[in-house]
Amino acid sequence: MSLTIQSEAANLYVYRVSGVMKQSEFAAEQERMAGAIDAGAQPRVLAVFENFEGWESGADWNDLNFLLSHSGEIAKIALVGEARWEAEAMAFAGAGFRKAPVKFFPPDQETEARAWLAE
Repeated sequence: MSLTIQSEAANLYVYRVSGVMKQSEFAAEQERMAGAIDAGAQPRVLAVFENFEGWESGADWNDLNFLLSHSGEIAKIALVGEARWEAEAMAFAGAGFRKAPVKFFPPDQETEARAWLAE
């Protein structure tokens, strides 16, 4: 997987994901965000899936520690990707299980996703 993360103004964290998302890399990024939250951040997350191939099969994706301990501090989550990934990405982001609103946008609407996060 190629995962890049940029911190931008106003607590915006931009995740760009391509290829297969590996559980170990994602867990490391959750730890990084947990540190920012512990330091007082209330992140807005923009996850952009480009040339995405799915989630690593056979990995243990059942660790909910971050979701239970830190997800209440995330303000909003916008997901940008191909429509075929919408249901899985929304479930992966915990839509309906976390306090923060989660919304999916098609690839040509990253600008709209950023505007929604800024509201």
